[in-house]
Amino acid sequence: MTVKHRDLAGIDLNLLVALDALLTERSVTRAAGHLNVGQSAMSSSLGRLRKLLGDELLTRAPDGMRLTPRAVALVEPVRSAVRQFQCIVLREDSFDPATVERGFTLAVPGSVEAYLIPRLLALLGREAPGISLRLRALDYGSVLGELDADQVDLAVGVLTEGQSHHKVRALYRFGYLCLFNPDLLGVAPPLSLDDYLRFPHIMTSITGADHGVVDIALAAIGKRRRMAATTPRFTTVAFHVLAAPVITTMVDALALGFAAQLGLATSPVPVPLDADTISMVWHSSYDHDPAHRWLREVMVRLGREAAQDLADAL
Repeated sequence: MTVKHRDLAGIDLNLLVALDALLTERSVTRAAGHLNVGQSAMSSSLGRLRKLLGDELLTRAPDGMRLTPRAVALVEPVRSAVRQFQCIVLREDSFDPATVERGFTLAVPGSVEAYLIPRLLALLGREAPGISLRLRALDYGSVLGELDADQVDLAVGVLTEGQSHHKVRALYRFGYLCLFNPDLLGVAPPLSLDDYLRFPHIMTSITGADHGVVDIALAAIGKRRRMAATTPRFTTVAFHVLAAPVITTMVDALALGFAAQLGLATSPVPVPLDADTISMVWHSSYDHDPAHRWLREVMVRLGREAAQDLADAL
Protein backbone atom coordinates (compact mmCIF):
# COMPACT_ATOMS: atom_id res chain seq x y z
CA MET A 1 0.00 0.00 0.00
CA THR A 2 1.36 3.42 -0.97
CA VAL A 3 1.71 5.83 1.97
CA LYS A 4 -0.23 9.04 1.28
CA HIS A 5 2.08 11.46 3.06
CA ARG A 6 0.16 14.55 1.96
CA ASP A 7 -3.11 13.24 3.42
CA LEU A 8 -1.43 12.26 6.70
CA ALA A 9 0.58 15.46 7.15
CA GLY A 10 -2.30 17.33 8.73
CA ILE A 11 -3.15 14.62 11.27
CA ASP A 12 -1.80 14.85 14.82
CA LEU A 13 -0.18 11.45 15.49
CA ASN A 14 -0.69 12.02 19.21
CA LEU A 15 -4.28 11.10 18.48
CA LEU A 16 -3.14 7.54 17.74
CA VAL A 17 -1.75 7.25 21.27
CA ALA A 18 -4.93 8.75 22.71
CA LEU A 19 -7.04 6.35 20.65
CA ASP A 20 -5.10 3.35 21.94
CA ALA A 21 -5.58 4.50 25.54
CA LEU A 22 -9.30 5.10 25.02
CA LEU A 23 -9.83 1.72 23.36
CA THR A 24 -7.88 -0.03 26.12
CA GLU A 25 -9.36 1.75 29.13
CA ARG A 26 -12.88 2.35 27.72
CA SER A 27 -13.04 5.42 29.92
CA VAL A 28 -12.07 9.05 29.30
CA THR A 29 -11.01 9.45 32.94
CA ARG A 30 -8.84 6.32 33.05
CA ALA A 31 -7.34 7.04 29.63
CA ALA A 32 -6.41 10.54 30.79
CA GLY A 33 -4.75 9.11 33.90
CA HIS A 34 -2.92 6.53 31.81
CA LEU A 35 -1.41 9.28 29.63
CA ASN A 36 -0.98 11.73 32.52
CA VAL A 37 -3.14 14.41 30.90
CA GLY A 38 -6.22 16.24 32.11
CA GLN A 39 -9.68 14.82 31.57
CA SER A 40 -10.69 17.85 29.48
CA ALA A 41 -7.71 17.30 27.19
CA MET A 42 -8.66 13.64 26.72
CA SER A 43 -12.28 14.62 26.06
CA SER A 44 -11.03 17.00 23.42
CA SER A 45 -8.96 14.23 21.83
CA LEU A 46 -11.99 11.95 21.79
CA GLY A 47 -13.98 14.67 20.03
CA ARG A 48 -11.28 15.08 17.40
CA LEU A 49 -11.07 11.33 16.90
CA ARG A 50 -14.83 11.07 16.46
CA LYS A 51 -14.71 13.73 13.78
CA LEU A 52 -11.65 12.23 12.08
CA LEU A 53 -13.01 8.67 12.00
CA GLY A 54 -16.69 9.51 11.56
CA ASP A 55 -17.73 7.31 14.47
CA GLU A 56 -18.68 7.79 18.14
CA LEU A 57 -16.07 5.18 19.20
CA LEU A 58 -17.29 5.14 22.84
CA THR A 59 -20.93 5.41 23.87
CA ARG A 60 -22.52 5.59 27.29
CA ALA A 61 -24.19 2.51 28.73
CA PRO A 62 -25.64 1.59 32.16
CA ASP A 63 -22.40 -0.19 33.10
CA GLY A 64 -20.06 2.53 31.80
CA MET A 65 -18.69 3.24 28.33
CA ARG A 66 -18.92 0.73 25.51
CA LEU A 67 -16.96 0.50 22.28
CA THR A 68 -18.87 0.86 19.04
CA PRO A 69 -18.46 -1.92 16.45
CA ARG A 70 -16.01 0.31 14.54
CA ALA A 71 -13.98 0.85 17.71
CA VAL A 72 -13.87 -2.89 18.42
CA ALA A 73 -12.46 -3.45 14.94
CA LEU A 74 -9.79 -0.81 15.58
CA VAL A 75 -8.43 -2.26 18.84
CA GLU A 76 -5.91 -4.68 17.33
CA PRO A 77 -4.56 -2.59 14.40
CA VAL A 78 -4.21 0.49 16.61
CA ARG A 79 -2.36 -1.44 19.34
CA SER A 80 -0.02 -2.94 16.74
CA ALA A 81 0.66 0.45 15.16
CA VAL A 82 1.44 2.07 18.52
CA ARG A 83 3.83 -0.73 19.47
CA GLN A 84 5.69 -0.50 16.17
CA PHE A 85 5.91 3.30 16.42
CA GLN A 86 7.25 2.97 19.96
CA CYS A 87 9.99 0.62 18.80
CA ILE A 88 11.04 3.18 16.18
CA VAL A 89 11.07 6.35 18.26
CA LEU A 90 12.46 4.81 21.45
CA ARG A 91 15.19 2.97 19.54
CA GLU A 92 14.38 -0.31 21.26
CA ASP A 93 16.47 -2.02 18.61
CA SER A 94 19.46 -1.15 20.82
CA PHE A 95 18.06 -3.23 23.70
CA ASP A 96 20.71 -4.45 26.14
CA PRO A 97 19.44 -6.81 28.86
CA ALA A 98 22.31 -5.83 31.16
CA THR A 99 21.24 -2.17 31.27
CA VAL A 100 17.50 -2.13 30.57
CA GLU A 101 15.08 -0.99 33.29
CA ARG A 102 11.67 -2.56 32.76
CA GLY A 103 8.92 -4.43 34.54
CA PHE A 104 6.91 -7.36 33.17
CA THR A 105 3.62 -8.72 34.45
CA LEU A 106 3.39 -12.52 34.23
CA ALA A 107 0.24 -14.56 34.89
CA VAL A 108 1.24 -18.03 36.11
CA PRO A 109 -0.32 -20.93 38.05
CA GLY A 110 1.24 -21.99 41.35
CA SER A 111 3.09 -24.96 39.87
CA VAL A 112 4.86 -22.77 37.30
CA GLU A 113 5.68 -20.13 39.90
CA ALA A 114 7.24 -22.78 42.12
CA TYR A 115 9.17 -24.57 39.37
CA LEU A 116 10.05 -22.17 36.53
CA ILE A 117 10.00 -18.68 38.05
CA PRO A 118 12.90 -19.30 40.49
CA ARG A 119 15.02 -20.22 37.46
CA LEU A 120 13.91 -17.04 35.74
CA LEU A 121 14.71 -14.85 38.75
CA ALA A 122 18.18 -16.38 39.01
CA LEU A 123 18.85 -15.72 35.33
CA LEU A 124 17.57 -12.14 35.55
CA GLY A 125 19.88 -11.54 38.49
CA ARG A 126 22.82 -12.63 36.34
CA GLU A 127 21.89 -11.19 32.96
CA ALA A 128 19.24 -8.47 33.40
CA PRO A 129 19.19 -7.08 36.96
CA GLY A 130 17.10 -4.09 35.87
CA ILE A 131 14.15 -6.27 34.85
CA SER A 132 11.53 -6.82 37.56
CA LEU A 133 8.54 -9.17 37.59
CA ARG A 134 4.99 -8.68 38.77
CA LEU A 135 3.53 -12.13 39.28
CA ARG A 136 -0.20 -12.73 39.39
CA ALA A 137 -2.34 -15.85 39.57
CA LEU A 138 -3.34 -17.23 36.18
CA ASP A 139 -7.09 -17.14 35.61
CA TYR A 140 -7.77 -19.27 32.55
CA GLY A 141 -11.15 -17.64 32.06
CA SER A 142 -9.89 -14.06 31.84
CA VAL A 143 -6.23 -14.22 30.84
CA LEU A 144 -6.76 -13.59 27.11
CA GLY A 145 -8.74 -10.46 27.92
CA GLU A 146 -5.97 -9.35 30.30
CA LEU A 147 -3.44 -9.78 27.49
CA ASP A 148 -5.66 -7.72 25.19
CA ALA A 149 -6.03 -4.97 27.82
CA ASP A 150 -2.24 -4.86 28.32
CA GLN A 151 -2.67 -5.91 31.94
CA VAL A 152 -0.51 -8.99 31.43
CA ASP A 153 2.65 -9.16 29.30
CA LEU A 154 3.03 -12.93 29.25
CA ALA A 155 0.82 -15.80 30.40
CA VAL A 156 2.36 -19.19 31.20
CA GLY A 157 0.36 -22.34 31.87
CA VAL A 158 -1.62 -25.10 30.18
CA LEU A 159 -2.61 -22.78 27.36
CA THR A 160 -3.14 -24.21 23.91
CA GLU A 161 -4.73 -21.46 21.86
CA GLY A 162 -6.09 -17.94 21.75
CA GLN A 163 -7.51 -15.64 19.13
CA SER A 164 -5.78 -14.73 15.88
CA HIS A 165 -3.80 -11.94 17.57
CA HIS A 166 -2.41 -14.20 20.32
CA LYS A 167 0.80 -16.15 19.92
CA VAL A 168 1.43 -19.48 21.67
CA ARG A 169 4.72 -21.32 22.16
CA ALA A 170 5.28 -24.56 24.08
CA LEU A 171 7.91 -24.56 26.83
CA TYR A 172 7.98 -28.04 28.40
CA ARG A 173 5.85 -31.09 29.09
CA PHE A 174 4.99 -32.50 32.51
CA GLY A 175 3.37 -35.54 34.03
CA TYR A 176 2.22 -36.44 37.53
CA LEU A 177 3.51 -38.29 40.58
CA CYS A 178 1.99 -39.19 43.93
CA LEU A 179 3.58 -37.58 47.00
CA PHE A 180 3.11 -39.01 50.50
CA ASN A 181 4.73 -39.63 53.87
CA PRO A 182 5.58 -43.36 53.97
CA ASP A 183 5.98 -43.35 57.76
CA LEU A 184 2.44 -42.09 58.31
CA LEU A 185 0.84 -44.27 55.64
CA GLY A 186 2.86 -47.38 56.47
CA VAL A 187 3.41 -48.20 52.81
CA ALA A 188 6.37 -47.92 50.45
CA PRO A 189 6.39 -46.92 46.80
CA PRO A 190 5.16 -47.83 44.31
CA LEU A 191 1.58 -47.38 45.46
CA SER A 192 -0.96 -49.95 44.34
CA LEU A 193 -4.37 -48.81 43.17
CA ASP A 194 -5.84 -50.29 46.37
CA ASP A 195 -3.46 -48.21 48.51
CA TYR A 196 -4.15 -45.14 46.38
CA LEU A 197 -7.86 -45.46 47.05
CA ARG A 198 -7.52 -46.58 50.68
CA PHE A 199 -6.05 -43.30 51.92
CA PRO A 200 -7.66 -39.83 51.72
CA HIS A 201 -6.34 -37.26 49.25
CA ILE A 202 -5.59 -33.54 49.25
CA MET A 203 -5.59 -31.51 46.03
CA THR A 204 -4.93 -27.98 44.87
CA SER A 205 -8.05 -26.31 43.52
CA ILE A 206 -8.13 -22.61 42.67
CA THR A 207 -11.93 -22.71 42.29
CA GLY A 208 -12.60 -24.91 45.31
CA ALA A 209 -13.88 -27.79 43.18
CA ASP A 210 -12.94 -31.25 44.46
CA HIS A 211 -12.94 -32.90 41.03
CA GLY A 212 -9.90 -32.91 38.73
CA VAL A 213 -7.93 -34.95 36.21
CA VAL A 214 -7.40 -37.75 38.72
CA ASP A 215 -11.12 -38.07 39.36
CA ILE A 216 -11.86 -38.16 35.63
CA ALA A 217 -9.33 -40.98 35.17
CA LEU A 218 -10.73 -42.90 38.13
CA ALA A 219 -14.29 -42.50 36.93
CA ALA A 220 -13.27 -44.07 33.61
CA ILE A 221 -12.48 -47.32 35.48
CA GLY A 222 -15.44 -47.05 37.83
CA LYS A 223 -13.47 -45.88 40.87
CA ARG A 224 -13.56 -42.90 43.23
CA ARG A 225 -11.07 -41.47 45.70
CA ARG A 226 -11.80 -40.02 49.12
CA MET A 227 -10.96 -36.33 49.52
CA ALA A 228 -9.56 -35.06 52.81
CA ALA A 229 -9.20 -31.42 51.74
CA THR A 230 -8.75 -29.00 48.88
CA THR A 231 -6.65 -25.86 49.02
CA PRO A 232 -6.04 -22.96 46.57
CA ARG A 233 -2.42 -22.66 47.78
CA PHE A 234 -0.21 -24.98 45.82
CA THR A 235 2.95 -24.68 47.91
CA THR A 236 1.26 -25.70 51.18
CA VAL A 237 0.19 -29.14 49.97
CA ALA A 238 3.55 -30.81 50.63
CA PHE A 239 3.48 -29.63 54.25
CA HIS A 240 0.00 -31.12 54.72
CA VAL A 241 1.34 -34.40 53.31
CA LEU A 242 4.33 -34.23 55.65
CA ALA A 243 2.10 -33.97 58.73
CA ALA A 244 -0.96 -36.04 57.85
CA PRO A 245 -1.69 -39.54 56.43
CA VAL A 246 -2.87 -38.24 53.08
CA ILE A 247 -1.80 -38.53 49.43
CA THR A 248 -1.50 -35.79 46.86
CA THR A 249 -1.04 -36.08 43.12
CA MET A 250 1.00 -33.24 41.66
CA VAL A 251 3.28 -32.15 38.84
CA ASP A 252 6.16 -34.63 38.68
CA ALA A 253 9.07 -32.18 38.89
CA LEU A 254 7.68 -30.49 41.97
CA ALA A 255 6.81 -33.77 43.66
CA LEU A 256 10.44 -34.82 43.25
CA GLY A 257 11.64 -31.51 44.67
CA PHE A 258 9.35 -31.64 47.69
CA ALA A 259 10.29 -35.27 48.33
CA ALA A 260 14.00 -34.40 48.39
CA GLN A 261 13.53 -31.37 50.65
CA LEU A 262 11.05 -32.84 53.13
CA GLY A 263 11.95 -36.53 53.18
CA LEU A 264 8.73 -37.63 51.50
CA ALA A 265 8.17 -40.43 48.99
CA THR A 266 6.96 -40.33 45.40
CA SER A 267 5.24 -42.98 43.36
CA PRO A 268 3.86 -43.33 39.83
CA VAL A 269 0.14 -42.65 39.79
CA PRO A 270 -1.60 -46.07 39.66
CA VAL A 271 -4.12 -44.80 37.11
CA PRO A 272 -3.25 -43.49 33.62
CA LEU A 273 -2.94 -39.69 33.42
CA ASP A 274 -2.02 -37.89 30.21
CA ALA A 275 1.07 -35.70 30.19
CA ASP A 276 0.42 -32.03 29.47
CA THR A 277 2.29 -29.02 28.10
CA ILE A 278 3.20 -25.71 29.68
CA SER A 279 3.09 -22.94 27.07
CA MET A 280 3.44 -19.18 27.03
CA VAL A 281 0.96 -16.83 25.36
CA TRP A 282 1.44 -13.19 24.43
CA HIS A 283 -0.24 -10.50 22.38
CA SER A 284 1.10 -10.30 18.83
CA SER A 285 1.64 -6.54 19.16
CA TYR A 286 4.71 -7.40 21.23
CA ASP A 287 6.22 -9.68 18.57
CA HIS A 288 8.94 -7.20 17.63
CA ASP A 289 9.45 -5.56 21.01
CA PRO A 290 13.13 -6.40 21.71
CA ALA A 291 12.78 -6.68 25.50
CA HIS A 292 9.66 -8.81 25.24
CA ARG A 293 11.27 -10.97 22.56
CA TRP A 294 14.34 -11.45 24.76
CA LEU A 295 12.17 -12.52 27.69
CA ARG A 296 10.37 -15.05 25.50
CA GLU A 297 13.67 -16.47 24.29
CA VAL A 298 14.79 -16.78 27.91
CA MET A 299 11.59 -18.65 28.77
CA VAL A 300 12.21 -21.09 25.93
CA ARG A 301 15.77 -21.64 27.15
CA LEU A 302 14.61 -22.23 30.71
CA GLY A 303 11.87 -24.57 29.50
CA ARG A 304 14.46 -26.73 27.74
CA GLU A 305 16.64 -26.80 30.84
CA ALA A 306 13.67 -27.71 33.03
CA ALA A 307 12.70 -30.55 30.70
CA GLN A 308 16.26 -31.93 30.72
CA ASP A 309 16.52 -31.69 34.51
CA LEU A 310 13.25 -33.60 34.87
CA ALA A 311 14.39 -36.28 32.42
CA ASP A 312 17.59 -36.71 34.40
CA ALA A 313 15.70 -36.94 37.70
CA LEU A 314 13.28 -39.53 36.41
